[in-house]
Amino acid sequence: MTDPTTQLIHHPYQPPAGFDAPLPALHKASTVFFPNVAAMRTRDWKDKSGYTYGLHGTPSSFTLEERIATLEHGKHAVLLPSGLAAVACASLALLKTGDEVLIPDNAYGPNKALTEGELAGWGITHQYYDPMNVADLAARINERTRLVWLEAAGSITLEFPDLLEQVRLCHARGVTCVLDNTWGAGLAFNPFDLDGQGLGVDVSVHALTKYPSGGGDVLMGSVVTRDEALHRRILLTHMRLGFGVSAGDTETLLRALPSIALRYHAQDQAARQLARWCAQQPVFAQVLHPALAGSPGHAHWQQVCGAAAGLFSVMVDARYTQSQVDAFCDGLRLFRLGYSWGGPISLVVPYDLAAIRARGWPAHLARGTVVRFSAGLEAVADLQADLAQAAQRAFGI
Repeated sequence: MTDPTTQLIHHPYQPPAGFDAPLPALHKASTVFFPNVAAMRTRDWKDKSGYTYGLHGTPSSFTLEERIATLEHGKHAVLLPSGLAAVACASLALLKTGDEVLIPDNAYGPNKALTEGELAGWGITHQYYDPMNVADLAARINERTRLVWLEAAGSITLEFPDLLEQVRLCHARGVTCVLDNTWGAGLAFNPFDLDGQGLGVDVSVHALTKYPSGGGDVLMGSVVTRDEALHRRILLTHMRLGFGVSAGDTETLLRALPSIALRYHAQDQAARQLARWCAQQPVFAQVLHPALAGSPGHAHWQQVCGAAAGLFSVMVDARYTQSQVDAFCDGLRLFRLGYSWGGPISLVVPYDLAAIRARGWPAHLARGTVVRFSAGLEAVADLQADLAQAAQRAFGI
């Protein structure tokens, strides 16, 4: 081996072992080397005892999976390239042709789109249930129901369901329940032990894009469970579909996770203060925040939660036009127009609620136009002043 080109590729130098630092080492690989043929034939990646191919795990991805499982109070985790990919992986692993899935009408919109599109095309039926009425969920569970999606708090309108009774019902009927736990982030409540006595969901799905990332610059998701059999089904579907995450994104998440609790609780407190201010403004017919007394599901939130995310929504009174609502959103200077949440910059999005609810206008919501806010890490006084100036300009208050 005398040619420098070959020497560069097969260089014998190995750095000394024992290096340790705050951030785990980053491992990037598609190809993984084996010491011999016997190892190639016997090594198994599924229990994290070895490495076979970059798609099936590296020290970096295994480390992040273990930390996400800890964050969510679970035992097993798989990583996916987005929150929606995590939703899809869970549904595809747990449903087959002829099965039915039940979804709350306030669920994450792309979950509903996936169900109405791909799942329906594969012969999987669905029903939307009232998330605030356990009796409605009970009436819809039938002999073909194999999966119930739960969401706490609900997407956009942030109702908090009777999560305890929903889970009890699913367990009593022998139906697997999967929670979209992006809002709770493993910090507002323990999804696998809601009552302190072991009552919990079967699977927790998390858009790591939000609070675990914290920067608004990474797409990633996870599926977590405590059940070995469910984990194996999810893991094999994950493998067959070729889901993987980049090493660079893994590094970003590992760097951000140590500060997640600080960021989550800071944004929680900011959102509560802003929601209380909005509740005093006559332009808003309703303020939606689970920790706010009078918000739909507040009592259920109190049962299981010790915190809340940095989200709140307002229902702009129906006497104001859509153009006025749009002007209000456009007039905000610190709240930027943009989807997602959990990053350092505050965000705002107006929604056409009637267009995204299958069961009609919910009785617990005032009439008007819903606007959702995500509190970032700016000073709360500055955010409140921003809301005030935009409302004054758009609504004349």
